[in-house]
Formats: sequence, structure tokens, C-alpha cells
Amino acid sequence: MNISSLLSALPGDVAQGIIWGIMALGVFITFRLLNFADLSVDGSFATGGAVTVILMLTGMNSGTALLIAFLAGVLAGFVTGILHTVFGIPDILAGILTQIALYSINLNIMGGKANTAISVDKYNLLVSLRYIPKAILVALVIAVALMAIMYWYFGTEMGSSIRATGANPAMSKAQGININAMKVIALALSNGIVALSGGLLAQYQGFADVNMGRGAIVIGLAALIIGDVICNALFSKISNFILTMSFVIVGGILYYIIIGIVLWLKMPTNNLKLFTAIIVAIFLAVPYIKNQMNSSFRKAAKRGGRG
Repeated sequence: MNISSLLSALPGDVAQGIIWGIMALGVFITFRLLNFADLSVDGSFATGGAVTVILMLTGMNSGTALLIAFLAGVLAGFVTGILHTVFGIPDILAGILTQIALYSINLNIMGGKANTAISVDKYNLLVSLRYIPKAILVALVIAVALMAIMYWYFGTEMGSSIRATGANPAMSKAQGININAMKVIALALSNGIVALSGGLLAQYQGFADVNMGRGAIVIGLAALIIGDVICNALFSKISNFILTMSFVIVGGILYYIIIGIVLWLKMPTNNLKLFTAIIVAIFLAVPYIKNQMNSSFRKAAKRGGRG
């Protein structure tokens, strides 16, 4: 285990972490703001990659291909929202149904092939693992732009309505907010951002795969939770919306650095999903254990004061 090999892999981990952090921004909308467990992101992530690669292979430039991939993700999220709000299907099942349907759709997009490659030598890719410093810079610019747009949007009347719907649906409905419409809009935006991230990853790794989104929701939640725990630990008293979103990206980077360390330690790659589950469980447990400890200390202090 040479430390230099770990350090040489670090920039690549950072690049992937930012790309997956962008994906986690989409999960942030549904999981944090809307309180909606959306599992369709595993499918829409792969949709973004498939659409981006196929469109670029037909001659479209990478930026326009990403924009259309975003719109494809918006459509996928819209379907999940309609299944949930119009047909009354529970949120988890609605996401699963969309995810299953997208598997076949993604195969059809790629002409029946499970994997479609795109070469950086022939096409002008925005990001590529062959040029990692550029990939980090481009992904970071896109992440910052997305956070700025989200910060503005969720401060508007519609964005505030989405946040209110997630916080208290009954009260929001009593205030005249169409909570079903807000759910559909939030799911569409979330999956659009997820598909955009999938398009970026497909360019970065040089191919789109029908299974590239498998487990994406877990990675997105890992980035979200890691970032949330660290943000609260460092800035609990001054934490705000833009800072919370920024730490989602930080969480994605840290997650991939942790995975890089796991690989550097020569641990079996077959256990990566197990390591991911353990990482998420640890960071989920930290706030709970901290609260329990603080509660125990407060109770002990009260008993001491009475004594």
C-alpha cells in the first residue's frame, strides 16, 4: 500500500465526488425539502447518461446534450409525481415503478445495447477522466451554478410553496397551496438534476451503461447525510440554505475519498455496497447518538442540581 498511489487517485475521487454531489443536490430536493422517498433516481440517472451519449454520437454538442438529458429527467420525475398524486400510489412504490420502466426505456434509447461508449478522442466532452483537472473545474462550475439557481428558485413564491409542502402538507393545503402540483414540480426538478449528473458521469467515464444508476439513491443519500453531519458539526449556529447545499457537494467528495481509501486498502470490491451501507449508517447514527448523549448529560445535570 503505497501512499503515493492513494494521493495520485485523489483528484479522480474529487472529480467523481463533485459529479455525484450534483446528483445529491437532486436528492436534496425530494429527501430534504419535500420529505419524499424517491427511488426513481436510480433510473433517471442512467437516463441522463444514455440520452447524453446517444445525442453526442449523432453529432450534438455536449452542452445541448446535457440540457436535453436534464429535460428527459424532468419527464421521468413528472411521471413519478403523476403516479403518486393522481393515481394515489405511495411515494416509494411510485418511484420503483418509474425506475423499472426506465430500465427498458434506457435500453431502447441505446438501441438495445446495455453499454454505449463515447471517446474523448473523437468528441468534445465537457469532462473526462483523461483530463481530470479540467473535469474538476467544469463540474465545480456547474455545481456552483446549480446551487445559485436553486438558492434563487427556492426563495421565490413557488419554491417557498414546495418547501412549505414538505414541512407541513396539511397547513400548506389550508393556506391554499396546491400540494400535489408542488410535489410534481419538485420531483421533476429533482430528477432533472439527477439526469444532468448522469450525463456528466457518462462523459467523464466515456460510456453510458443501463446499470450505471444502480445504487445511485444510496450514494446520493450518503453525500447528503455526510455533508449534513459535517455542516451541523462545524456551523450549527450559522447554518443556512446555501451552506447546507454546499456541504452536499462536500459530502459527495468525502464519500468518494472514503471509497478511494477503501480501494487503496485492497479491500474486496465486491464489498463496496456493504461499505457504503456502513458509511451511511454511521453518519445517520452520529446525530442520534449525539442527541442521546446531550439528553443524558442534561438529565444528569438536573438530578445533580436537585441534589
